[in-house]
Amino acid sequence: MNHRILVVDDERNMRLVLSAMLKKEGYEVETAPDGIEALKVLRQRDFAVVVTDMKMPGMDGMDLLDRVTHGYPSIPVIIVTAYGTIATAVDALKKGAFDYITKPFEQDELKGIIHKAIKTRTLNEAEIIPAPEEIDRYGIIGAGRAMREIFETIAQAAPRTITIMITGETGTGKELVAGAIHRNSPRRNNPFIKINCSAIPENLVESELFGYEKGAFTGAAVSKQGRYELAHKGTLFLDEVGELPRDMQVKLLRVIQDQQFERVGGLKTITVDVRLITATNRNLLQDVKEGRFREDLYYRLNVLPIHLPPLRERRDDIEELADYFIGRFNKKLDRAIRHIEPSVLELFQNYDWPGNIREMENLMERLVLLAKGDAITLEDLPAEMKTEAETSRLPDGTGRSKPFKELIRDHMEETEKQMIISCLEECGDNVTQAAKRLGLSRKGLQLKMIRYNLRKQDRSG
Repeated sequence: MNHRILVVDDERNMRLVLSAMLKKEGYEVETAPDGIEALKVLRQRDFAVVVTDMKMPGMDGMDLLDRVTHGYPSIPVIIVTAYGTIATAVDALKKGAFDYITKPFEQDELKGIIHKAIKTRTLNEAEIIPAPEEIDRYGIIGAGRAMREIFETIAQAAPRTITIMITGETGTGKELVAGAIHRNSPRRNNPFIKINCSAIPENLVESELFGYEKGAFTGAAVSKQGRYELAHKGTLFLDEVGELPRDMQVKLLRVIQDQQFERVGGLKTITVDVRLITATNRNLLQDVKEGRFREDLYYRLNVLPIHLPPLRERRDDIEELADYFIGRFNKKLDRAIRHIEPSVLELFQNYDWPGNIREMENLMERLVLLAKGDAITLEDLPAEMKTEAETSRLPDGTGRSKPFKELIRDHMEETEKQMIISCLEECGDNVTQAAKRLGLSRKGLQLKMIRYNLRKQDRSG
């Protein structure tokens, strides 16, 4: 069967180039100069994939994406974008785009994405994207705004074979989110394979990921499948992906692009169909700038980013989490704790939870086990937790309490603001001169002036 591709771009030369390239690959191709014309064509014939430019007159790529995802939900949309609009492209992924590719691009890269999109459509045709409230949350607790947005992202991303990077501090639940994505996807009945990159010695990473043949190295008495091979037709979750050695980053990039590899010591090329989800608690973009992580791999892994906030930024979920853990550990430990006292909940709200949900989970198991009555009271809490929570509660001038770290940050920001004001006044509002005195770049000072509303018109007003 010849699959039909719709190419949408306001540049005639780009339409001609893409059309010729795709026809050479055996696809039927039709083109449109903008979103309005594309919709007319879509109403007339069925298409396997839509490839659309982002910036176009009339109806742009984002508006076209919105119309296609609602009117033709089974058709994958691939966004073509310039480097300057990658942030917009990532936003498009959250709204249902299959993938994006940046100009200028390699033809093989676009061919690979289109091939993957067609395979994904085959998997998805019988699937209906669940509403956020209907997805299997796989033990993820939370009803605050941050978690509602994450559930919406899971609902949109799960049915589509798109590469996802989950970021967040240790203990925020990255593995749970990866599991929820897998269990709400068409791959749910196939393997969900997990590997922690930081827990594997550097010299064993390749054999763990891609397997090895008998005799490949000392001790390889039999052939062994790697995690990638075991995840065929399913999902591979690479936790702490930022810890991958540089040489393995090159090999992983190749496998993502080709979905092919050879076992260590082997000559046979193995083809797999694997959805990849990665997670990290590192700032990978900073690692890219400092040369520790490959830029091309970063952008292939970070097609759809999901950031999990720390528990201190989702305090409205703390009570629900506490109730959940009480119920869970009552069953596990054969206890009958009925509730948690309000004074304990108040203390929980003022505690910073440096270990996030994992810290809370461990604490609640201990409290349920050791509580003297049928309620968790202040007396049951560890002394160090009570001390830290109480010392962090200082008034902020409004009658409320504010964490100590926030007070320190606010104080530092106010000090910085006053220093900038004084320096600008001394320099007669000469930004270049003031930046030099403060040891900042001119751009850096301008950004801080915008942040603190210190531009001349703001201060005079």
